[in-house]
Amino acid sequence: MTDRHPLTPPTPLTLAEVEALARAAHEGQTDKAGRPYAEHLAAVAEGVRARGGSDAQQAAAWLHDSIEDDALTPAWLESAGLPQSVKEMVLALTKRPGEPVEEYTARILATPGALLVKEADLAHNADPARLAVLDAPTRERLSVKYLYVRSLLGLKAP
Repeated sequence: MTDRHPLTPPTPLTLAEVEALARAAHEGQTDKAGRPYAEHLAAVAEGVRARGGSDAQQAAAWLHDSIEDDALTPAWLESAGLPQSVKEMVLALTKRPGEPVEEYTARILATPGALLVKEADLAHNADPARLAVLDAPTRERLSVKYLYVRSLLGLKAP
């Protein structure tokens, strides 16, 4: 039995709890190179931290692909004990099926804090060491894609 009323907001999650939750949600998933997906999440969160990002931006980094990859649901995000700003960044960073990249990037630019998370995401995705293990056509396709997204976001090429 709990003392909490059903309408009481959930207890806010700490950054460590968000990390653990994201790692568990993506358990068994791998990136395009076959590496555990949590490595990408950790790299993006660290990239956000290194760029001076807030705890909220770091939390969004841990969760940035969770809905897009079906690791967590939009309903979970809505009810999670997270600041509204984190929820908004995660939703902004979630690419929707069939969505033009121009609409996706406009949403990121319109959402406070989301651009820094996407910048760290793109930096890790375009890391030459990560791309080097992919076949040449995939590497070229992704490199062109990442450069285009950076240009839409007003970010300089790495």
